[in-house]
Amino acid sequence: MKGLSPLSGLATLRDARSRRESSWDRTGGNRDAIPIEPGATATLADIRGAGCIRHIWFTISCEDRLYLRKLVLRIYWDGEENPSVETPVGDFFGVGHAVAAHFVSLPLNMTCGAGRGLRAGMNSFWPMPFASGARITIENQCEVPVRSFYYYVDYESYDSLPIDQARFHAQWRSEHPCQAVVHPDPKKEINISDAENYLLFEAEGRGHFVGCVLNVDNWNAFHQNYTWFGEGDDMIFIDSDTWPPSLHGTGTEDYFCEAWGFPSGAYSGPYHGISLAGDNLEWSGQWSLYRFHIEDPVHFRERIRVTIEHGHANDQGNDYSSVAYWYQTEPHKLFPALPGVAARLPRRHILNY
Repeated sequence: MKGLSPLSGLATLRDARSRRESSWDRTGGNRDAIPIEPGATATLADIRGAGCIRHIWFTISCEDRLYLRKLVLRIYWDGEENPSVETPVGDFFGVGHAVAAHFVSLPLNMTCGAGRGLRAGMNSFWPMPFASGARITIENQCEVPVRSFYYYVDYESYDSLPIDQARFHAQWRSEHPCQAVVHPDPKKEINISDAENYLLFEAEGRGHFVGCVLNVDNWNAFHQNYTWFGEGDDMIFIDSDTWPPSLHGTGTEDYFCEAWGFPSGAYSGPYHGISLAGDNLEWSGQWSLYRFHIEDPVHFRERIRVTIEHGHANDQGNDYSSVAYWYQTEPHKLFPALPGVAARLPRRHILNY
């Protein structure tokens, strides 16, 4: 489990048993999915003992066109009462705005037709270790049933878990909209604080930040002087940082490993990419960007706060949402309450896409 690349470690024997929880038809038929009624919570897996989840696969059929934001994924480790993962299903797998889009990265992917859609095969390969148990649930916050929820949860079981294994966490946040900062002189916009930045997450304990998905709806591109939203710097504060932060970036597109805007449009890389590209005109529309710190995790021993400006010096008021992914020791700092359904929905419902 230590220091092995995905290929170099394949020949090494490990003391593990491979197991799976899935939606297979227990009658032997072909109805290999479960329904989930409105307001109901389905338990996909309730695993006892030590182990590590290696792969999660979902595909879903639901008449609600916004179900990818209305279904909530929660994961609990080792008998905890509060989830370590809490996020809308679609966002967890790398695309926001309640749409599906075809992209491939190392830890996450969606496979579907070209462009935007409503259905996809969704895969997670984040390793998720646990010492005494793991529980995965889906809450249906739609007003209609989920007719078919197909899933695999592939995991390894162990006699015991090494003490150096941190627990996986994922948290969804949003600001609809971010509050634009009005600067007296637009030519002298200065920001030497993260107080007005968009907050991706903050945690307490020891661990490492392994990446995020950032969703931007540049809905007011034509109502501001500067339509490009990518000048927002990333700022990551570690442990006792005040100012400046340990990691200070140079712009949103730079943090997501792009440059000079997003000229490529949508593209897939193993560690960074654009899983959903908005309109070509003035960078407007809905965007989903991902950056995974697989080779360069951001370590913290006491606490961490990850933020990013929305526009240069926070001068833009777009809709932001995100999923942050990290590993840490337990117990974790309690998550803020997940916003209700209405507060999570994208500004532009996707009926015309």
